[in-house]
Amino acid sequence: MDVESFDYVIVGAGSAGCVLANRLTEDGRASVLLLEFGGSDRSVLIQMPSALSIPMNMKKYNWGYHSEPEPHLGGRRMNVPRGKVLGGSSSINGMVYVRGAPADFDRWEHEGARGWSYPDVLPYFRRAEHRRAGGDPYRGGEGALHTTYGTLDNPLHQAFMAAAEEAGHLHNDDINGATQEGFGRMDMTVHNGRRWSTANAYLKPALGRANLKVQTGAFVERVTFEGRTATGVAYTVGNRKVTATARREVILSAGSINSPKLLMLSGVGPGADLAAQGIAVVADRPGVGANLQDHLEFYFQVACREPITLFSSMSPFAKGSIGARWLLTKKGLGATNHFESCGFIRSSPEIDHADIQYHFLPLAVTYDGKGLASEHGFQAHVGPMRSKSRGTVRLASPDPAAPPRILFNYMSHADDWREMRACVRLTREIFAQASFDRYRGREMQPGADVQTDDEIDAFVRDHVESAYHPSCTCRMGGASDPLAVVDPETRVIGLERLRIVDSSIMPSITTGNLNAPTIMIAEKAADIIRGRAPLAAADVPYERVAFLPLPAQAAL
Repeated sequence: MDVESFDYVIVGAGSAGCVLANRLTEDGRASVLLLEFGGSDRSVLIQMPSALSIPMNMKKYNWGYHSEPEPHLGGRRMNVPRGKVLGGSSSINGMVYVRGAPADFDRWEHEGARGWSYPDVLPYFRRAEHRRAGGDPYRGGEGALHTTYGTLDNPLHQAFMAAAEEAGHLHNDDINGATQEGFGRMDMTVHNGRRWSTANAYLKPALGRANLKVQTGAFVERVTFEGRTATGVAYTVGNRKVTATARREVILSAGSINSPKLLMLSGVGPGADLAAQGIAVVADRPGVGANLQDHLEFYFQVACREPITLFSSMSPFAKGSIGARWLLTKKGLGATNHFESCGFIRSSPEIDHADIQYHFLPLAVTYDGKGLASEHGFQAHVGPMRSKSRGTVRLASPDPAAPPRILFNYMSHADDWREMRACVRLTREIFAQASFDRYRGREMQPGADVQTDDEIDAFVRDHVESAYHPSCTCRMGGASDPLAVVDPETRVIGLERLRIVDSSIMPSITTGNLNAPTIMIAEKAADIIRGRAPLAAADVPYERVAFLPLPAQAAL
């Protein structure tokens, strides 16, 4: 067995791992090994924004996980794509840049993540971001992560935003600013026409550093321990077995599925479950793999009476022309993710801040690109943001190569059904406004005959899809919380020299897409790991929410 030694060993070159690899090596004082099972992200299919659905469905770039049969969705097994490539899921996602509501981070602190309130995290969002429209007290203008708005060339985007205002909803000039609620433009992580993953933004600028080694094709099997102290990781590259020792710390950035899986394979997790698998228990942490959260959404589709949708661009010839223009100029329809307008609203007036998200798309198609309609149409991706359902990630086998058992337990709470019914009715109301009169044809999905609660529930059960935002499976909390996995310093509670830095440590899911807050987590964690003073808390006005006392064991 080969042995190598570094100051830090990072597992996973994804949305968080690439950020850490850059930040921990930038002063040249520490050596870092970054391990990634996937390979290069140089493919045109990854770098061209409009091709986003293709790498998501390729075994080369996707771990290819699926859930267990979901009991409240008729036993459906849900697709759980996770990036297996440099950049991780930021190399196969939809490139949507949504930070979350300010109240999400105040709620994190309320849930035990001391020092992670909105004023604490806003400076790290700003440090990460390089907004094409420029910085301001809420937005960054000089960071590594480029964000931009789409061109809104398709008139259906303007119709969508106008119709929302006609339906009584707010207009919002910046949903990533002081308040999230309302309809407006949607930011995307695209720079000069290319996907701006964390591999492009953070890792590639650091690759020339002598103190950074990036090992692709590395399948990590376990964290190694001496007593309760992490000493490194055991991994394989092809047929070669390697032990990488960490003089300072091991950092798991493998994501909300693979980080808890790796912890459990290493003996950290629910003790009885691990013992039943024949795994020696290093630390009995019942919260590992618990508290799994996600966003569900459905596609509300309407036929378009004018031939102005992206359906005209779906023929092989049109796709070839779009691809050729992108290759030559990095412009045109190939340079956008097409999610250029969005909205956040409340499912009912008593909700304290927006809990429904919209992505608008001038095409009727499923997110994975497989379910293209046979005619011109447009759609809104719509779903609740703060489901009360909770799931688990568990080992199926002590064999590291075996996929884990993932059960989201979607729609297991009565409030989730109420919110989904509101999504259908509120969306129908928006599409019925005058701004859509010239474009609106028949309702393709759910269909005008889907009206009653029972009919909507049946539609949801059969058609709802994951928004691909698994999170919270190693949640952050106080050291005295038996269900927390990491403390506010991102250290695994009860162990030494082991941290987790990725979306799994979110105490609760944020209101929106998860790439932006995951990058923020890594930016803030990098300062913590390096022993640096945190950036000064932001002193800006923002929408505040009062929180009720937490019930006992709320995370499960």
